[in-house]
Amino acid sequence: MFGREQRRKRQIAAARTLLEQLAVQINNRVSVRLWDGTLVPLGTDVDPELVLSISGPGVIGSLLRRPTSDNLLRHYALGHIDFHGADIHTFLEALTVRNSRQRAKKINKSVLVKSLFPFLLERSTSLNVQNAYKGDSTGREREQVENLDFIQFHYDVSNEFYELFLDKEMVYTCAYFRTPETSLDQAQIDKLDMTCRKLQLQPGERFLDIGFGWGGLLCHAAKHYGVKAHGITLSTEQLEYTEQKIRSLGLQDQVTVEICDYANLEGEFDKVASICMYEHVGINNLPSFMKKVNSLMTTNGRFLLQGITRPGKTSMKEFRKLNADRRLLAKHIFPGAELDHLGHMVTSMESAGFEVADVEGWRNHYIKTCRIWCQRLYENRDTAIKCVGEEKYRMWLLYLVGCSMAFKNGGARLYQVLVEKVAKKEESGMPATRDHLYGHESRDVSNRRAA
Repeated sequence: MFGREQRRKRQIAAARTLLEQLAVQINNRVSVRLWDGTLVPLGTDVDPELVLSISGPGVIGSLLRRPTSDNLLRHYALGHIDFHGADIHTFLEALTVRNSRQRAKKINKSVLVKSLFPFLLERSTSLNVQNAYKGDSTGREREQVENLDFIQFHYDVSNEFYELFLDKEMVYTCAYFRTPETSLDQAQIDKLDMTCRKLQLQPGERFLDIGFGWGGLLCHAAKHYGVKAHGITLSTEQLEYTEQKIRSLGLQDQVTVEICDYANLEGEFDKVASICMYEHVGINNLPSFMKKVNSLMTTNGRFLLQGITRPGKTSMKEFRKLNADRRLLAKHIFPGAELDHLGHMVTSMESAGFEVADVEGWRNHYIKTCRIWCQRLYENRDTAIKCVGEEKYRMWLLYLVGCSMAFKNGGARLYQVLVEKVAKKEESGMPATRDHLYGHESRDVSNRRAA
């Protein structure tokens, strides 16, 4: 008993010494609360509300022996590490210091070894987490039937959970902020309208939405542009929600939806949209996906693809290497998802017979969208935990802040690519200018207000 108590005291003293040395180098606004209540500031001007807590010495021991992102995620998801005083996005901004790694390396090596040694053999509590995809989460060798499992793992968490952080229209893709003051609700309406204007939807046209989410674009296009809209999804939760939305808006004669894999869809459409669904297709399947979309379209039909990308590399082999963070995302949040780079995305579309008409980057819009989602989920913490459990809530919070930061640092990007199925040896049917997007008349059309 006496020996254990002495060991605990040595560990507290060692942790405090290490944190004090770290504070000299990084000088940020956060404090660390150790398992005995000891509070160590990591700077000279800390915010008393911002506190990072560590639940026990085993956490340090575990991270010392296995300093991986997967291990860190597990400790956070299980509450062994926690953030207090602000939403996680604001907290991490306060914690982050320019060149922090280089600064941390200036800590005296003997002090570092002496401070960490008492934790080397300290055992942690169980790190088993429940929220993980059981199969091959990378999806590199997927069969078409596996798409259903991938989609339902992510999207069938529950409609009630998504309602906690999405806008009133339940749009789970990047919003379009016309001004810094624009609300999320209005920005999502503006995004739906911009998408419709890029496609130049006309009354009576047959419009297809591949991966329609909770029906925001389908219903907006039918209500405001008079199209005959059809949507496909692999999510039963989204299907049921959208069917109810269609009935409540009285759009049964204009909008239809179904559970259907894109590969099995039949029909003919004038305009097609796929908004942030292609990430689930997989790079190996992009050629067949693009050819399938082309086969569903009329001549001079238009297809708008919105997708998240990563910066290209010197070769596709290098680009497709899976790092630890991407494996982590696939295992716990987005199984089967794979991001392409813009160059390959456009090449896949051109190879399928499309002519590229417009490419627009929306990275800055997604930084703000993800940050607002993260803040909203944090504000609804108690309800979210009742809905999906604390472990999944924590993973999603970390996922949303990670997305926002990835877009901010340029590791992730977002593009809308508009293409046309042009008849051979014919002129494009695209307008000569962009007035239909940004002219006075289009601004009047898009002046729709969030309720």
